[in-house]
Amino acid sequence: MQSTHLKNLTVAVIGAGYAGAASAKALSLLGADVTVYEQATEIREVGAGIGLRPSTMDRFRQWGIFDAIAKVSSPSDYFEILTATGEPIMKESWPGMDEYTVKTHTHLIHRGDFIEALVGVLPGGMVELGHKLATVEDRGERSLLTFTNGTTVEADLVVGADGIKSVVRRQLFSDNEPVFSGERAYRAVIDVADAHGMVVDDNLRMYIGKGTKVYLLPLRHRSQVSFDITALCPDSNWAPQVSKDDMLATVDGFDPRIVDITRDLDMSIVNTRGVYDIDPVDTWHSDSAVLVGDAAHSMLHHQGQGANSAILDAGALADALRDADTVAGALALYQATRKPVTDELQRISRQGWTEDEVDDVFPGQKPTARAQA
Repeated sequence: MQSTHLKNLTVAVIGAGYAGAASAKALSLLGADVTVYEQATEIREVGAGIGLRPSTMDRFRQWGIFDAIAKVSSPSDYFEILTATGEPIMKESWPGMDEYTVKTHTHLIHRGDFIEALVGVLPGGMVELGHKLATVEDRGERSLLTFTNGTTVEADLVVGADGIKSVVRRQLFSDNEPVFSGERAYRAVIDVADAHGMVVDDNLRMYIGKGTKVYLLPLRHRSQVSFDITALCPDSNWAPQVSKDDMLATVDGFDPRIVDITRDLDMSIVNTRGVYDIDPVDTWHSDSAVLVGDAAHSMLHHQGQGANSAILDAGALADALRDADTVAGALALYQATRKPVTDELQRISRQGWTEDEVDDVFPGQKPTARAQA
């Protein structure tokens, strides 16, 4: 699109998470008039650590924000997969590091630091807090938004970055509900000193036992480590109440140091949740509304691609708006570019367990049996 058209484009981004903040940054660099509407009254991200792949970090370099992300993260050279008791299975360099003019590492970062850094590089006043979306009405070349606080907004483009329970998706594109994966995740961020000597560098390690995976993701720039246990579990509660004994049962037979880390955890800092994704959504866009990130393709975390996909969505959306002649044409180009990639990632991410492991937890059911939320 011509720069004059982009400068006259009003964009309403719903949600100030990874996808929303990244989309706002990318579209504002095109010159569009962008406002982000976030339902929370403060920006606060709980959870643990994630890895930002080289392709994601290269986008940040293009947007001029690489240093802002790098200073709150640690560069990592490789990841390693081991048995429950620590025998090596595989060790690989992060793919894509040498595909750019400058060698670009995967960067390990705390979710809270990541959101804070992304929102921090947005122009002042761009984010409107306390705006929970009630309805979205597609009127062709423009869309009308109504928020629960009574505010109404019209925009040339609505970017639905409102997550797995997206209002934009449900009202405009798909009434599919989140799907329970048959898994539960326990996550905590602890000091490196409390990791019983298991954190010695800046590289991710995953330990695999029957029905359980344990991730140790170093955050050494803040002298911490993200400790994640993901285990098969039939309880579909979004936020279950669990005990220390529940957690210890999942790591029975693992490296004694992993058992010790689990035993020493302060349960008040453990985030426990049922793990959900969504089935692929057929259509991501109309002429004036589009989905990005988890709203479009929420996926399980086994491939570590949720946040990365959100950032790459934002970049692809900005590229399409720059290159296409119209907003509608740009949105079609964006979907054609990104949907095949994320459909495949969703599919692969669902293949996290063997049939025997699933049969032990869900006897008599097929491994692909999944429960609607």
